[in-house]
Amino acid sequence: MKALILVGGYGTRLRPLTLSIPKPLVDFCNKPILLHQVEALAAAGVDHVILAVSYMSELLEKEMKAQEQKVRRGLSFPLLPAQPPTPGWEEPDSVASLFQLGIRISMSHEEEPLGTAGPLALARDLLSETEDPFFVLNSDVICDFPFQAMVQFHRHHGQEGSIVVTKVEEPSKYGVVVCEADTGRIHRFVEKPQVFVSNKINAGMYILSPAVLQRIQLQPTSIEKEVFPVMAKEGQLYAMELQGFWMDIGQPKDFLTGMCLFLQSLRQKQPERLCSGPGIVGNVLVDPSARIGQNCSIGPNVSLGPGVVVEDGVCIRRCTVLRDAHIRSHSWLESCIVGWRCRVGQWVRMENVTVLGEDVIVNDELYLNGASVLPHKSIGESVPEPRIIM
Repeated sequence: MKALILVGGYGTRLRPLTLSIPKPLVDFCNKPILLHQVEALAAAGVDHVILAVSYMSELLEKEMKAQEQKVRRGLSFPLLPAQPPTPGWEEPDSVASLFQLGIRISMSHEEEPLGTAGPLALARDLLSETEDPFFVLNSDVICDFPFQAMVQFHRHHGQEGSIVVTKVEEPSKYGVVVCEADTGRIHRFVEKPQVFVSNKINAGMYILSPAVLQRIQLQPTSIEKEVFPVMAKEGQLYAMELQGFWMDIGQPKDFLTGMCLFLQSLRQKQPERLCSGPGIVGNVLVDPSARIGQNCSIGPNVSLGPGVVVEDGVCIRRCTVLRDAHIRSHSWLESCIVGWRCRVGQWVRMENVTVLGEDVIVNDELYLNGASVLPHKSIGESVPEPRIIM
């Protein structure tokens, strides 16, 4: 089977992290977002993944090639940002293989943004090589990926398309899916309903038969607004309800919420992956190469990446700390994302979805409240109100 992952967006909602690398390569719970999806696809029998790329496509392609080289040398998937491939390494343009997963990766380059349906037309030749259905994913989604169940559901109803839906508490904030409770057949989509009609929303995961490709032209097109409503009217689109957690992690506050949900899922399914011991509170994921000092309080809901150093007396709650960051003694962090190779000084307090881009230095004894700091900046004064530091 094949899968198309929509990775061509600019990632503006997740800045400043995406000013350094493409959003699919940002580490989520110590693994690139893209790899979470690819691993789940591989487990469901997918052997060819097509990445619909546009913004920063060269960097994404270099990373795929670097991955192939590392796998050849017996190393694991690199945590990013990564260095370019070694000079002299050659491979056909736009193709890399994730040998560890037995998956081929192809790049489908958009010269102009094509929306969420146009990329399917651009990759038509690859997607229609066989009569098998194929997956389509938004790159922002993290969940208990139900790919095997999707295949069974799609084959059972036998029509052109299946989408995954998830329930939300405030449907008036979303476009909702109105479908039959027993069969899942979709009748219509309603944008931000003021009167309750459904509490199910599109979860950004589809399985489609190749016949759908005949509905899509090679031009900027929205699959949600232009293709799916027509399919629904013709009785060709069905909804499968997701069981388990789901989050669109495309912006920092949701990234942190998604981390909490993911860690809770690990607690239920793979508790051995979580850290325990003195100073560890609740669900905490720590890379084996990270170092934690004495008299710290780490957690609940914390992810510490490779090479992270946490000095004595530090308190970290509901935070992601990315590769090679260094948190000096007696600092206090809550609801923050600390970027790659950042340095947070002593007695610093950061909270309220403060996000540090790559290689940021925060001097001693400062307070950051909801700050969004661009890469390679040095912060020498407190930020008492939420703002962007350029």
